[in-house]
Amino acid sequence: MALLHAATLNPSKLELLSAWLPTQPWAGDVSALEQVGAYRFDDPQGEVGLEAFLLRTGDGRLLHVPVTYRGAPLDGADSALVGTTDHSTLGQRWVYDGTADPVWLRAAATAALTGGHEAELLIDLGKGLERRDPTVRVQGSGSSDAPVPTLDDLSVSVARVVGDPVEGAATVSARWDGGEAVVIGVG
Repeated sequence: MALLHAATLNPSKLELLSAWLPTQPWAGDVSALEQVGAYRFDDPQGEVGLEAFLLRTGDGRLLHVPVTYRGAPLDGADSALVGTTDHSTLGQRWVYDGTADPVWLRAAATAALTGGHEAELLIDLGKGLERRDPTVRVQGSGSSDAPVPTLDDLSVSVARVVGDPVEGAATVSARWDGGEAVVIGVG
């Protein structure tokens, strides 16, 4: 379950990504960035926010951009820092490229290997929790009884551009209004 807050972020997620993506060689023309959808995974410890965006670029490509939200800097991950944002409920958050964050990688691998799916979204509007439908649904190809090795024993491949091939015997497929593709491979 992903608990969402009715909060403001300054800068917003899209503003952070719009500033960071031009520095990424795989991003292409991000001058007219549009959010198509997003999905979340659960952090079993409940400490790290795990989200992945599908973003349409100015040149028509669809980017898959996983990020993590942390309450403190991630040691040794300065090069993966997307930026910081002020969250009106949680305070300052450090936003990282999810492909460099072991918590996101572990959640992605677990979903692929065990047939897992996106987290249930619950939003706290101040009068109780309300369920929110995801704009992107993901489903792993594995089996619920499959073991999940340590990250050291796995290779996680993420399609940065939707449609690019990923490697791995187990996969995660994403489905959104207007499309479907394999976005994560694990081997």
